Amino acid sequence: MKKISSHYSVVIAILVVVMMTSMCQAVGSNVYPLILVPGNGGNQLEVRLDREYKPSSVWCSSWLYPIHKKSGGWFRLWFDAAVLLSPFTRCFSDRMMLYYDPDLDDYQNAPGVQTRVPHFGSTKSLLYLDPRLRDATSYMEHLVKALEKKCGYVNDQTILGAPYDFRYGLAASGHPSRVASQFLQDLKQLVEKTSSENEGKPVILLSHSLGGLFVLHFLNRTTPSWRRKYIKHFVALAAPWGGTISQMKTFASGNTLGVPLVNPLLVRRHQRTSESNQWLLPSTKVFHDRTKPLVVTPQVNYTAYEMDRFFADIGFSQGVVPYKTRVLPLTEELMTPGVPVTCIYGRGVDTPEVLMYGKGGFDKQPEIKYGDGDGTVNLASLAALKVDSLNTVEIDGVSHTSILKDEIALKEIMKQISIINYELANVNAVNE
Repeated sequence: MKKISSHYSVVIAILVVVMMTSMCQAVGSNVYPLILVPGNGGNQLEVRLDREYKPSSVWCSSWLYPIHKKSGGWFRLWFDAAVLLSPFTRCFSDRMMLYYDPDLDDYQNAPGVQTRVPHFGSTKSLLYLDPRLRDATSYMEHLVKALEKKCGYVNDQTILGAPYDFRYGLAASGHPSRVASQFLQDLKQLVEKTSSENEGKPVILLSHSLGGLFVLHFLNRTTPSWRRKYIKHFVALAAPWGGTISQMKTFASGNTLGVPLVNPLLVRRHQRTSESNQWLLPSTKVFHDRTKPLVVTPQVNYTAYEMDRFFADIGFSQGVVPYKTRVLPLTEELMTPGVPVTCIYGRGVDTPEVLMYGKGGFDKQPEIKYGDGDGTVNLASLAALKVDSLNTVEIDGVSHTSILKDEIALKEIMKQISIINYELANVNAVNE
């Protein structure tokens, strides 16, 4: 049989992409509704302070910071540009703190701190983390605009958002996780409502980063019959299936997440208490080589198997028990979600592979040895999901956050969404 030349192969590939894109643009009504599930820090979070709140300094007094509040005393906790100013960084960290209650076996806010997630069911809190600083805090804006322009989706009609309190995480079977479990219930109701309002069509779940872990466990906790009726496809962008090595730096030395002028040690306290941050620590299922340390110090080296000693040595021994009992069992096995899955992620970006601490200890930032990944999540973790009906798309040179705005990445995402919608467009064309 005569082989097709590489030239013609390229031409055919281009024609397929053009056909899919044109089809997507022309038949915007022929789409499966889509729900966006953001990553860690990927949506706005609001707070109000009651009489039990005890400010750690005069700067943190509720009457001083912030001065302007919404009705009922609510104001934006994340993202707030005041975190850039040192006196208010501590206030922000105090209000973001979670506390583990061993009697309840669950996490809760600091005393006097009430939080809420605004605009559940809408993309409003996912587009920008601070609407006053749209350029600087844009998150899913470019993705939503691409879905509208290229595929004919309609914001808040066929594209919905499922924001959540990203500080909280799920817990292993037999352990309560009130906040995160409520989110899964809300997500289920949103899926059913969205399907009902879109002629009974099943829903595409599109996640970014940590959102992929939530969606995976959400699907694991539904029945096969429910998934067949309500879920068309699961598209996971940059999902950290096996955690990340960079998360050990967050626990050891703090992580400013790219926010300038912030001292990482000032935010380290609340980052350690975040239940979801523990969920993102490297898993032994992926980082299973005991001969390759992830953290190197003059005294001790740590692999993913020594997380309890790592916690104790960085001064966070109170995190050992909840991590081992509530979080670790969640990471030991990646369960199949029972629906078709498309994983899209970047690679070829320098990503922390080994953290090397010197005599200054964990209060100093480490030297870093880099490996492959998307700049945040290691390639081994991005590629760790092994299930039936899996489609994997790797994009060279695209980072963990730029996957939501990079032109090449957005084109690939739109292509995959249009392929999922292609079957629906054909059925509707026949019926017409």
